[in-house]
Amino acid sequence: MSASTALGMVSASLRNLLIGEMRLSPAPDVTILAPDEQSGTRRINLFLYKVAENPYLKNQDFTVRPGTPNQLVPAPLSLTMSYLLTPYAPNDPQEGNAAAHQLLGEAMRVLYENAVVPSGYLDPGLTDARERLQIAGDTLDPEELSRIWTTFSQPFRLSVLYQVSTVQLDRLPAARQPLPGRVRQVGVPQVGAQLDLPEVTAMTPAAGPAGTTLAFTGVHLARRAATVQVGDRTVSSGAALPGDTFTAVVPDDLLPGLYEVRVDVARLYRRTFLYEVTP
Repeated sequence: MSASTALGMVSASLRNLLIGEMRLSPAPDVTILAPDEQSGTRRINLFLYKVAENPYLKNQDFTVRPGTPNQLVPAPLSLTMSYLLTPYAPNDPQEGNAAAHQLLGEAMRVLYENAVVPSGYLDPGLTDARERLQIAGDTLDPEELSRIWTTFSQPFRLSVLYQVSTVQLDRLPAARQPLPGRVRQVGVPQVGAQLDLPEVTAMTPAAGPAGTTLAFTGVHLARRAATVQVGDRTVSSGAALPGDTFTAVVPDDLLPGLYEVRVDVARLYRRTFLYEVTP
């Protein structure tokens, strides 16, 4: 997106949208003027009221430059544009501002039904933009709105505020940098893993005095390291198991009560049993 003309392209795109979608006869003019600038008597005016930087998109990392896959560019300047949408129409002796209200309602319908500006109405300079132009209604403090009209020495007119985002302005070409080289390895990776996962199926006994030897049985346990904890005490050193059975001794200084016995086999299988230390 061009850094010097993108804001004007957005305003032109919104004007194209209103001209193309409003269904009033005769068709009103659509202008992009300040409130104190004069034009036709029956028109919808878009006044760019405020431009604010998006603080969240500012922290984006470098991205690949569109059309040049070997160059990185820093995050663009992301902006949100705020417009005042104001209708202008001659007053009727009896209906007053009814004609202006019709213009405003029709323009609001168009912007509501086209929350994302269709590509057919985009200025040619925006067709390749990374972000879509999204339109959302917003509220404006009545006092702040009054100050706007007072600033331009114009009588207050009913207006609606819209925000258009995200408008991105690319940095100058000097900010580009080449894509760093990638470390690659040619060939097919070799992955070897045993398909038979270990499993501990039983522990006996489930109750007994402190110092009891616990027997564990399971499948696919041979040559795998096993760790056993009783409460917060480790009672098995994690040595490789000779087969599908192994034992562990309950500490002889445990007080009577229920304790969790946690079994971890090679960090591939974990199971918890309950053991009751009896008096």
